[in-house]
Amino acid sequence: MALKDMWIPTDFRSVFPKGVLLLGEIEAQAEFSEDRNAPKRHALDFDRDGNGSGKRLWKATIMDRAGGRANQAGFDITFVADVMPTPSAEEVMEGLTPIELEGLLLKPRVVGNGQFKSIGFLIRATGIKGDNSGAKINQPAASKAA
Repeated sequence: MALKDMWIPTDFRSVFPKGVLLLGEIEAQAEFSEDRNAPKRHALDFDRDGNGSGKRLWKATIMDRAGGRANQAGFDITFVADVMPTPSAEEVMEGLTPIELEGLLLKPRVVGNGQFKSIGFLIRATGIKGDNSGAKINQPAASKAA
């Protein structure tokens, strides 16, 4: 069934109407290796069959400002971009930065154990709105002053 590997594109404000906060920093996602002594390699966007964009993967934790229960407010997110996305907004508190995700993709999955299972989501994005780090592909070239 093809639906199990399908990422669903969606609008940021539909999923997070009050926005999200970035908790801490965005970090490079390391490729899994069974050898603990092997050097860490940056994970790339390829599945087991070799399909994917080939872009680098970056990981972060976000918090939904709409609230809810504590176990439903925090999410791990993966950014798929050649360059690490950088928030343009200032921190509102140490380690808390408001961001708006671009290119948001969701993939449903079953979470929990035993009789306490529910539907959760894997979350991916291509960047952060207002980012000037070069992570965005289709950003216009900066014009030089005369």
